[in-house]
Amino acid sequence: MSAEDRVRCAWAVDSDGSSLYRDYHDLEWGRPLHGRDELYERLCLEAFQSGLSWITILRKREAFRAAFAGFDPEAVARYTERDVERLLGDASIVRNRAKIEASVSNARALLELSDTDLDALLWSFAPPPRPSRPATVNDVPAVTPESTAMAKELKRRGFKFVGPTTAYALMQATGMVDDHVVGCWVPITA
Repeated sequence: MSAEDRVRCAWAVDSDGSSLYRDYHDLEWGRPLHGRDELYERLCLEAFQSGLSWITILRKREAFRAAFAGFDPEAVARYTERDVERLLGDASIVRNRAKIEASVSNARALLELSDTDLDALLWSFAPPPRPSRPATVNDVPAVTPESTAMAKELKRRGFKFVGPTTAYALMQATGMVDDHVVGCWVPITA
């Protein structure tokens, strides 16, 4: 079966003829992701997506990586107001002051974690696997008790722009939950 013929979650359809959604769905979304820098990148991208379509973020992903030093928290934590102003002038990314400042602030908060690391912290909120996948995208929640708890703990630790909905989107994107629908070809991860 070719990649084009596979059954996927309904949202993974590219209406513009590209394969961005399909490739993201097939290769990344819902797959367990670990690593400080990788999780920091996803945390930032999910915050930038808030209020926008995910395709906008996917189209700008490489520009985000360039603008935020490959999502190296040490580098981003050193960003100054001058860097924020530079990013506000960069049309290749989402130019939202609050989201840019949150990415810088979150790099600093990440580096201040003394009793844990970002990977262990985020994954500590992963719920046990569900007995079955959701039947349709309408059965997928936007917020869960776990995402609410994650958002609360991140905020307590100084992270910004991480409400329960953003936290749940992060959980979905990084495989903490499997929200691929019944019938989707992507293998179930345990």
